[in-house]
Amino acid sequence: MSVVINIFTVLFTIAGMECLSWFIHKYLFHGPLWFMHKSHHQKAKTFFEWNDLFALLFAGLSLLLMYAGSKDFDYRFFIGLGISLYGLIYFVVHDWFVHRRFKTFKSTNAYLLAVRKAHKIHHKNRGKEKGKAFGLLFVRKDLLN
Repeated sequence: MSVVINIFTVLFTIAGMECLSWFIHKYLFHGPLWFMHKSHHQKAKTFFEWNDLFALLFAGLSLLLMYAGSKDFDYRFFIGLGISLYGLIYFVVHDWFVHRRFKTFKSTNAYLLAVRKAHKIHHKNRGKEKGKAFGLLFVRKDLLN
């Protein structure tokens, strides 16, 4: 039974991270943390953006939780694992597929194309205000055609 609970914890954490990411993106990144996030909405001058520091913050939190729960493999380990897996999913979908920071990932999958379309809607506005589509993995049904 504990294996099922651990798998559920990881999956719930991944879904929770998408919800938390939406909230953080909308209210913090496009709010008081815009001074760092705006690099993501500008034409890239270098490979790394100030915005990439957020990934390091979440990676650190993930590693801390995994370390804290590693002795008994308690819930902290599996929450940290879920955060880490969300980060990996985010990197592959957002950085690799949507923004093509690496030019090797192409797909004709309807869901992935909807994710890209939603993100283009978000980046249509280059400023802090009037943004739309703050999530990554949850997309509107009308974009899935």
